Amino acid sequence: MSSLNTNIAAMTALQALRSTNADMLQTQNRISTGLRVANASDNAAYWSIATTMRSDRQALSTVSDALGLGSATVDIASKGVDSAISVASKIKDKLVAARQPGVDRSKIQAEISELQSSLQDTVAGATFSGQNWLQGDSTGTTTRTLVSSFSRDSTGSINIGTISVDTGATGSMLIDSSGSGAGILDTDRSVTNGADYTVLTLDISTLTDSANDLEDLEDMVKGVDAAITSMTDAGARLGAVKTRVNLQKDFAETLMSAIDTGIGALVDADMNEESTRLQALQVRSQLGIQALGLANQSAQSILSLFR
Repeated sequence: MSSLNTNIAAMTALQALRSTNADMLQTQNRISTGLRVANASDNAAYWSIATTMRSDRQALSTVSDALGLGSATVDIASKGVDSAISVASKIKDKLVAARQPGVDRSKIQAEISELQSSLQDTVAGATFSGQNWLQGDSTGTTTRTLVSSFSRDSTGSINIGTISVDTGATGSMLIDSSGSGAGILDTDRSVTNGADYTVLTLDISTLTDSANDLEDLEDMVKGVDAAITSMTDAGARLGAVKTRVNLQKDFAETLMSAIDTGIGALVDADMNEESTRLQALQVRSQLGIQALGLANQSAQSILSLFR
């Protein structure tokens, strides 16, 4: 039945055209954003998962930055230990030279004093981001922590992992700022016949060629060598910490890449599929417009019945 009030064909064509335009708009949005799931209305479950994963990914990025900062801190401390070992070795060489009877030990002490000042400057200068792992207060907290990981379990509970480093007397402390003498360089060392000394305060300017003084001089050589051995151990511990920090940093970066891949699998649009779909929808839209035009023209044919 033909009706002037209700054009069923035009209504059907218009509804189809609206549906096609809606699909085309959705496809164009996917192409322009590159996302199949851009908001919760597209897919609530996928959007929720992706949003949480993006948040965790940002936290991992912060962890990676913190590990980079920690690696630099450890590296500065390691280089400080290396420099301190080099200077202490020169002090030992001067002491060995002073063991020779008849030498002017006051002049040798002048060189040693400069090396001792260099040791103090080296330790004080091994500072990065306000932290100095070679100098600290043995009476306070000597354990330093570095953020190493961020994880979320199946219940949604968050766990932040850390790497603990003991910088105290058994760690990398070379000078004890508290004055307790717990550092490697300022700890008291004894000689057979004289007063105790430290690597930073030893003085040979008054020593003579007497048997007792020469014996004390040999004790100083052994004491400085023991300090070098302790600093070598501290350097090895710092090297192990740096290796662990670098491994954690590499893992964090690998994990971030895996998360990016997982998010992409959930929400990214297949551009090949979407471009093909857009072309098809454009053809459908053109056909819909033509169909709507034909449907509207059918009403005009009724006028011919009244001519």
